[in-house]
Amino acid sequence: MCSFWGLLRAYWTSDRWVEAWTLTIAIALLTAAASKASVWMAMASGELINSLVDIHDPFVVNPLNVILANAGILVALVAMKEVGFIGVRHLLSTTLHRKWRGWLNARFGEALLDDQHTHYHLQQGGSSSEDQTPDNIDQRIQESIKGMTGGAIGLAMGVLGVTMSIIFVGQKLIEMSTPIPGLGFLGDYGSATLAFAAITLYVPVSTWIAMRIGRVLEKLTLAMQQSEGSYRSELTTLLRRSFQVAAANGETVQKSLNGKLYKSVDNNWARFNVFDACYMSFTSVYNFFSARIIAYIPGLLPYMGNTISFKNYITGSELVGSMINECSWFIHVMPAIANLKANARRVTELAQAVERVSQPSEYYRSTGINEFKFATQHEAFGVSVRGLELMHRDSEAKPFLTLPNMRLRKGQWAYIKGDSGSGKTCLLKAMNGLWGYGRGEIFYPKDAATMYAAQEVKLPGVSLKQLVCLPMDEDRFSDASVAAALHRAGMGDFIENLCNESRDGTSWDQLLSGGQKQKLVLARILLHKPAVLFLDEATGALDPDSKIAFHQAIKDHCVGTTVISVMHEIEAPRSVTGENFYTHILEIAEGEAIQRPLLEIPAESIPTPANDFTLVAAE
Repeated sequence: MCSFWGLLRAYWTSDRWVEAWTLTIAIALLTAAASKASVWMAMASGELINSLVDIHDPFVVNPLNVILANAGILVALVAMKEVGFIGVRHLLSTTLHRKWRGWLNARFGEALLDDQHTHYHLQQGGSSSEDQTPDNIDQRIQESIKGMTGGAIGLAMGVLGVTMSIIFVGQKLIEMSTPIPGLGFLGDYGSATLAFAAITLYVPVSTWIAMRIGRVLEKLTLAMQQSEGSYRSELTTLLRRSFQVAAANGETVQKSLNGKLYKSVDNNWARFNVFDACYMSFTSVYNFFSARIIAYIPGLLPYMGNTISFKNYITGSELVGSMINECSWFIHVMPAIANLKANARRVTELAQAVERVSQPSEYYRSTGINEFKFATQHEAFGVSVRGLELMHRDSEAKPFLTLPNMRLRKGQWAYIKGDSGSGKTCLLKAMNGLWGYGRGEIFYPKDAATMYAAQEVKLPGVSLKQLVCLPMDEDRFSDASVAAALHRAGMGDFIENLCNESRDGTSWDQLLSGGQKQKLVLARILLHKPAVLFLDEATGALDPDSKIAFHQAIKDHCVGTTVISVMHEIEAPRSVTGENFYTHILEIAEGEAIQRPLLEIPAESIPTPANDFTLVAAE
């Protein structure tokens, strides 16, 4: 599925092949029927015009009845083609479009959200053309897949329509062919030969001109999609950090940035409109000549030579016009083809990028050193790290952080201390397989469940119960157990809304403060009781008393959990009685992390705060 043709055929060879081929065959049959109906319509049109010409012929009895009958037949054929064939085909083609897009979207979703965290690694690419991060991934999945699948179906139907038209209309032109005076060497197929010659000369030359313009439209469409995606992405980011913009009075800078991005949209749009207008003018002139001049030229000589009747002249001209119209499908849809090619390129680029990072270790090894080894050990030994070296992208890079040795037994706690930028979070990422470059051995307890709690909490639009149950499904836990976890985390006021996706119409992500979100994560920890817990500034939005209560809740309800925490505090929090929660410290200095035990401080030397330490979010 990493090439354009691979993306096109994947659905038809998948487990949904019966659905795909059933719709495809039905669409093909209706396309053939519509092409055949065009022949019948041309013949009926010739009969109607001929009956109008013969209205004063004394040998025609009841000419009005003849005209009405011919008109009725033509109307019935038009209705049969446009409603019975084209209308039903449109319904089936849009159904195929919906089904195919849904299947392909699901495949990309599965690829991005696999257990290798491909969606994360995909965004860690470098600057080279081979491995750079695809721009506007959301736009590619949402719009480009839709545009590519719809465009491909339309293209296939157009090609099939052209083929059927050549077969059916061409057959009828040959049947009606007559010799042409002065062109006897053409034999009985003189008029048909002229018709095919006119189509062969007129359509390909015009198609070549359309393709030249279409190539420019394709490039401009790609530029438009990229600039539109960047502009929309910035607006989305603005809405997510609107508080920070407001608090910093950053509206002026934001307006300048938005203006710069939209200027790119406007410039590409302006260039696109120029070529689009040229193309529209070209097709208008082309259609006029096709219907009014080219279609009537081939039959003019035999009609002037009195070898065909007026009715056959009109019928033949209608057939030629019909074939030109069908064969001109490429010209009419060249902008759509340009759009299809642009969308296909963006989707295939994404598919290729996903394929590159589907094996993260191999991907990172292509641009640097990736020699991390993960293994398991007996649960009594807890978590161990040996010879860990973290690097940046570059095979010649030197480690910016080393951890020669670390061992935390079951139930021991360690906090990582160091200056800002020293690599504390990078160390946690590496232990979770989320850092790309470096080497070392990381050992986890066998069958141990781990959990990573970050400082910034983003909540998806699901129920409160599901937010607590993540990453598992909410059906795995009873309402009572989830409610108990919320109560222990100091979120008891929200229990009545346990099964709701919002409160008073406001989503949980917008309703909860930073501190409340971190307490929600605490409820998740208390519910799952992971064997190894990583806290990456997970209490940064809580006040000092609530930080103590946060740690105490884990200590009381997650017995045996090994905790590794990143903190900026000079000293790690202690319990109400002054006892250390943490048993070890990993102190980073001059690029090296050293583990040492945390000395106990006598409880009587620690003043006792004068409250019950209920979790309270910091203002």
